[in-house]
This record gives sequence, structure tokens and C-alpha cells, in this order.
Amino acid sequence: MTAEQDILIIEEPQTPLEQDEDAIIKKKIKWLPLEANPDVWNKIIHNNGVDPGWSFTDVYGFDAESLAMIPQPVAAIIFLFPITDAYEEFREKEETHLKVHEQNISSNLIYYKQTISNACGMMALLHSIANNNHLVVGPGVFQQILQATGSMSPEERAEYLENCAELAQIHATGAHEGQTETPDITEQLRLHFICFVEVDDHLYELDGRRSFPINHGKCSNFIESTAKIMTQFVERNPEEKEYSAIAFSQIPP
Repeated sequence: MTAEQDILIIEEPQTPLEQDEDAIIKKKIKWLPLEANPDVWNKIIHNNGVDPGWSFTDVYGFDAESLAMIPQPVAAIIFLFPITDAYEEFREKEETHLKVHEQNISSNLIYYKQTISNACGMMALLHSIANNNHLVVGPGVFQQILQATGSMSPEERAEYLENCAELAQIHATGAHEGQTETPDITEQLRLHFICFVEVDDHLYELDGRRSFPINHGKCSNFIESTAKIMTQFVERNPEEKEYSAIAFSQIPP
């Protein structure tokens, strides 16, 4: 096990298929988590080439009055929720169903698999930017990532991100900012970020932990449709309180 600043790297030998082959060393990388704080996320994107006219803002609720307060237009919505036994059971059933009843996924959708522990915040941020790449207007790590990974598979993109030292450093800096105390990197966390985007008039749920993106169907109102899905998350575990969302919106000058 090795630790470099705010990155934990665990090297685990894996038994090869052939007995006479050498053991394969597989890296497991773990980052500190990002806080669900728009100020932190905005500093990350605006320092790295994203249009300053677009920012992450808090979503104060999923009712009509709260949704009306979100600055529009909205390019993506990030949702934070607790991973519970009930959610994991739902996720497994849904993925099993979708493997049998294959989805139609737009070729214009960009999806990243997550192989870095605690990187879900950055994965959600990347999903919001990659599927709105016209908002990356200047040079920086995000422009580099989008150009390098555009034609890759989700698994190839994951490997690219594992080896992107610049992204790891940006994430580490952001993980130390915000209002809450930074947790120990070895701590097991239960909160998870996902991203919702609209691509080709369909609402997609992008979660790098899943086997594939989830197409929630055609939507005529991105904010309302996303709020319905997020409400379903809450209804599956109503006793839980740690739900929140931030919207990636164009901010009036």
C-alpha cells in the first residue's frame, strides 16, 4: 500500500489463469471525496476552462416552487444520495432487467466508468461537462480529457482517468475546500454522486458504478423529469435524510 498526498494506491496481486504466469498487479486507487458545495465545484471548473457564465447552484427541493428557483437553462443536475441495502437491491434488479430488455443509448452520450474510489463527485462533474462540451471554452485539463477520450470506450476512459495526474491533483485540492472537515482517506463512505443530463431529448442517469447509463426515456422538461427520478430515490429510503442536488446552470449576468 502506498499513499501520495491525498491519493491512496493499493497494489493487489491477482492470480493469473495460467499457473506458470507471473502474478498480475492490479492498482486500486482511492481519492478523498468532494463536498456537495457549489463553490468548490465552480472553482474547479472555472479554473480549468469551463465557461464562467455557467455555474453549479444549490437545488433547495424537488417541489415545483423550489424547482422554479433554479437558474435556467440547466445543462445537468448532480444528485447526492446514500447507498443503502434497499438501493443496492433496486440497482441490481434494474440492471438485470435492462440487460434482458436492451436500452437504446444515444451515440452522442458520453459515459465514464468509475474505477477510482471516492471519485464519484468528479465523475458526476465530468459527465456534466462531457455531455455539454460546448461549455468548455478554454484550455485546461477538461479540454484535454474530452479530446483524448472522445472516441474511447467507457472502460478505456476509466483507465485514462486513473493515470491522469493533473485531474487527481485538481480533485485533491478541491477535496480540502468547503465547509465540512475532510475525512480520513481510509474511511468507508456511503454517500454517492450521480449526474443527470438530457441528450437527444432523452433523460439519462450517469453513474460510473453502474454497468451502463440508464435511459429514463423522452423528456419535455429536463428539470421536472429529473426531479421525479430523484424523488423516487428518496421514496425508496424515506428514513434517510442525506439527499441533496446541485444544478449546472447558466447564471444571469
